[in-house]
Amino acid sequence: MGSTFNGLIGLVILALDIWAIINVIKSNAETGIKILWILLIVLLPVIGLIIWALMGPRGNVRI
Repeated sequence: MGSTFNGLIGLVILALDIWAIINVIKSNAETGIKILWILLIVLLPVIGLIIWALMGPRGNVRI
């Protein structure tokens, strides 16, 4: 059961990272800033997501 739970957590983190990257791309920030945010989210998935949620650029994405 532990590996299934870990897999689900990983899938949720992946989905949230993709959502955050889409928000960064749709934002009005400069291209260089967008690249830095995307790199942060990709290289540090959990910490990058938390930092983006607190301080990152937001786009007009509706799901």
